[in-house]
Amino acid sequence: MRQMNRNEALATAATPTTHAKSRNLFLITIALGVLLNPLNSSMISVAMARFQGVFHTNFDTVSWLISSYYLASAIAQPIMGKLADMLGRKRLFLVGLALVAGSCALAPFSPSFTWLIVFRLIQSLGSGAVYPAGMGIVRNFITERQSQSLAFLAVFSSGAAAFGPSIGGVIMQYTDWPGIFWINFPFIIAGFLLAIFILPSDQVTKSSNQHTSLRHVVKQMDVPGIVLFTVGIVMALLFLLSLTGHVLWWPSPIAVVAFGLFVWRERRAQTPFLSFSLFRTNRALTWVLIQFTVVNVVFYSVFFGMPTYLQEARHFDTQQAGLLMLCIAGFSVITSPITGRWVASRGSRPPLILAGVFMTVGSALYVSLHGHSPVWWLVIVLSVLGLSNGFNNVGLQTALFQVSPKEVISMASGLFQMARYMGTIVSTVLLGLLFGQHLSTEQIHILGVILAVLGLCVIIMSARIPKHA
Repeated sequence: MRQMNRNEALATAATPTTHAKSRNLFLITIALGVLLNPLNSSMISVAMARFQGVFHTNFDTVSWLISSYYLASAIAQPIMGKLADMLGRKRLFLVGLALVAGSCALAPFSPSFTWLIVFRLIQSLGSGAVYPAGMGIVRNFITERQSQSLAFLAVFSSGAAAFGPSIGGVIMQYTDWPGIFWINFPFIIAGFLLAIFILPSDQVTKSSNQHTSLRHVVKQMDVPGIVLFTVGIVMALLFLLSLTGHVLWWPSPIAVVAFGLFVWRERRAQTPFLSFSLFRTNRALTWVLIQFTVVNVVFYSVFFGMPTYLQEARHFDTQQAGLLMLCIAGFSVITSPITGRWVASRGSRPPLILAGVFMTVGSALYVSLHGHSPVWWLVIVLSVLGLSNGFNNVGLQTALFQVSPKEVISMASGLFQMARYMGTIVSTVLLGLLFGQHLSTEQIHILGVILAVLGLCVIIMSARIPKHA
């Protein structure tokens, strides 16, 4: 019997039949990269006031550190996903980590706020490459107990997003705002070194016709299509974000024109950036992306809106509000591994329907809140909403893997993450329109009704998930 080469051995190690420790190390390697984007998107929120003092600017300007990160992530994820499918997923995974490392090393020495924004954009670009590349590697090499593996990764990504503000608060107390960037280095260094030795080389994950010249890669990437897509997304999001204050109308017609030209271009391009035929022939993929967007509108409306309500309307301090929000974080981490086993035996549909029920009931319970609701009742309401998060993350990620063609899985994962950030931005707009200048219990009741309706939509969409997805 011939001796297995290194790549075959690594591929074997990534299955659960043998080498369980190697499999776990494989998943930890991916997890160390995957957590960077949610960690950095949430952790920086506690440093906003500090940035205003350091760079002598106001909150509206500083808030672009968050908005620009979401914007760049929404655009970068599908682009980097397609590059990973073309150039190799391990290569893009390492390049993404290197970009995050460079941005985190330079950001603390930013000479101005503009430069800080630039380094945040580079950080977003890098972490935007890591996620779709990592998910593509998992899709190709974790062939058994895939849902459990996704549950393992979900614990890292959802935990990083949920506990990010708490981590950032501790860092700010001891190291000031540069520590928000330096804390990334243990994850980056460990992930980079493990990726070099643990992840299978790109010869395994790529077909032979993908060994192409740079010129051919640029042609295959459909640069005009990407430019039109980027302009459309940026203009649309600028318009949406402006709805909470002074409305900017001019981005709206530009977005419409850009998207119109984008559709025209993609239908005629020999190698389109986004193949609309894929969405026409694969309706299940389209519905998964739509459902993930709606799920994140609900989740981030709770995640961003409830702390504001607790502090402004109920007059809790930041520490008390943060502890109450751990109900959402804690239950999402607990339900993820349970969902992994459930999906493995029954498919994604049952846990996703249950998630929709929890979202609907938890949102409807907002109506029961009043100015003197006891803490134990707040814990119950938030816990019900928190239970849905783990079911949704693992269930929808597994469904995405099942309905996406293997050769474009990295790009599909990028679109999946773009759906997350679109949901995040829509939730921000919803909260801004609803809360306005003053937040009261009446507004939280209206929010609950809106989110409950969206929860019912999630239940209906979950019933459309293929039975074995």
